[in-house]
Amino acid sequence: MKPLTQPTKTERGISLVELIMFIVIVSVALAGILLVMNVTTRGSADPLIHKQALAAAESLLEEIELQDFISASGATTTVTQANRASDYHIVRDYHTFSTTGIFPVSGVAPITGLENYNANVTVVDTALGGIVAGSAVQVTVTVTAPGNSVEVSGYRTAY
Repeated sequence: MKPLTQPTKTERGISLVELIMFIVIVSVALAGILLVMNVTTRGSADPLIHKQALAAAESLLEEIELQDFISASGATTTVTQANRASDYHIVRDYHTFSTTGIFPVSGVAPITGLENYNANVTVVDTALGGIVAGSAVQVTVTVTAPGNSVEVSGYRTAY
């Protein structure tokens, strides 16, 4: 048997073909990663708009639910932005309340950054389980933001 012969010349480094293949593979991978990042960042403002609309809707819903159910005097007034903080209101007074822009309760100017948001309220009588009809209402607040709409609902009963 002949002993194995060692190659006289050792190979080191990479060939030109291997280098070009490496560059092509890395370029394709990098392009894919940048494409995913572009799609992700394009819609990154949407959660902020949705959260602002949701916060405005929940705030208005809470304001309405904290009002009296039945007026002690029997008088009712339709709620407008102008009389929202100054007049006495009950829950049903908010039916068809709407604003162009989101305002603080006693404000005459919309909150900065929320000028393009709109709020609409509907209050309808509803029957809940064993509660006598007319003793409960469903309040629905819809806030429309640029490219986004949020609707929250709650119930108020005469307790």
